[in-house]
Amino acid sequence: MLFCGLPSDDIVTVQDGLLAAGFYPDQLELGTVSTLGALVDYFAFTKSKTPTLVLEIGTDTTHSYIVSATGVEASRPISQGLDAMVPIVQKELGLKDEESAKKLFYSNTFDFTGMGPLLVKKLLKELQSSIGFYEVQTGQSVGQVLCTMLPAKLTWLDGAIATALAVSTTKLDLAPWLQSRQVTIPDGVAPGGVDIRWLGLLSLMANKPPQSHAAVPEKKD
Repeated sequence: MLFCGLPSDDIVTVQDGLLAAGFYPDQLELGTVSTLGALVDYFAFTKSKTPTLVLEIGTDTTHSYIVSATGVEASRPISQGLDAMVPIVQKELGLKDEESAKKLFYSNTFDFTGMGPLLVKKLLKELQSSIGFYEVQTGQSVGQVLCTMLPAKLTWLDGAIATALAVSTTKLDLAPWLQSRQVTIPDGVAPGGVDIRWLGLLSLMANKPPQSHAAVPEKKD
């Protein structure tokens, strides 16, 4: 079972900010919940049997989930994020301070791919622990990884983590799934493909077909 939430004061702050900007939403949804729901539905639609490690890598925390076509099977917050990689960048490149390392790390002017294994080393240790526990408990093997929140300049981390874990990166072909859920992306909106960061929003638009139920036999007196 997955419980999601945040402090009520934070929700009030978000609501006040939206109202001040002139937005009057009918409801607020947690992006994580809708994204995970979309992935579960997508894996069911594609009949995928591969448990997938889904990562939301933030600045100071990484939220780790193991997702399959049947639901969210494991979740864990890890106190390792992008900012924990900055001191490593500073040390390896001999930069004068962390601020310089941070600017370089978040820019698109340096290829960090070769440094990837070192940057994800601490995070990897925690992920291996979570995966190992899941695999022992279920007898299933995690076969792929998907990072849902990385900015465009840091998407190379997805491949670095997958390589370090000896699994594949998740390739999503969202167009057929979206079509089946009656969501149409106009021509020219996403010529390079639908960004994974849109998935939560698209999930809220999806019109999911009703579940089929076996016929219940009539009760005879």
